[in-house]
Amino acid sequence: MAIKMRKKAKQTIKKVIKKEVTSKKGSVSAAKDLRKDFTFPKTSYIEGIGRRKVATSRVRIYEGKGDFVVNNMLVGEYFHGIENAHGLYNKPFDLTGTKGKFAVSVVVKGSGIHAQLEAMIHGLSRALVEYSPEFKTFLKEGNFLTRDDRMKETRKIGMGGKARRKRQSPKR
Repeated sequence: MAIKMRKKAKQTIKKVIKKEVTSKKGSVSAAKDLRKDFTFPKTSYIEGIGRRKVATSRVRIYEGKGDFVVNNMLVGEYFHGIENAHGLYNKPFDLTGTKGKFAVSVVVKGSGIHAQLEAMIHGLSRALVEYSPEFKTFLKEGNFLTRDDRMKETRKIGMGGKARRKRQSPKR
C-alpha cells in the first residue's frame, strides 16, 4: 500500500485547459443573424388563435402591406416541405378577396409541420372574421372555422406502451 502511495506522489499533475470552440451555428450571434428585418405596418393588429392536434398558433394580421412571417421565418421557408402549402395558407385570403391587404405574423408551437399549417390556417380565418364579420359566411362554407379536434389517442397503463394494444398479463 505504501509503495502505491509513493508512486502516486511521484506522478506529475497535468492541468487540462479546455479551449472554447465557438461555432456560428451554436452561438448567440448566429441566432441574431437568422432574425431578419421584416416589414410590418405601424398599425394595430387583430389576433386569432388556431388549433389542430397539439399545435397552437397565434396569428396577428396587420392592415397594410408587409411580410408573411412564421416563427421568425418567411412562410415559404417555414413550410417548404409541404406540397401546395402556398395554396393552402392563402386560401382564406382568396375566399374573402383580401389577398395582399394584410401583413401576417404567426407564432406556432407543438405537434408536426402539417398540424402547424392547419392550426395557422384556422387562426388566420378567425382573425379575418374578427376583422370583418361579413367574412364568416365565406370561411364557414370553406370549412376553415371548424376546429379539427382529432388527436392522438392517449396511452393506457398496463397496455405495453401502445394505446390499443391488448392488456399485458404475466405468464408466471
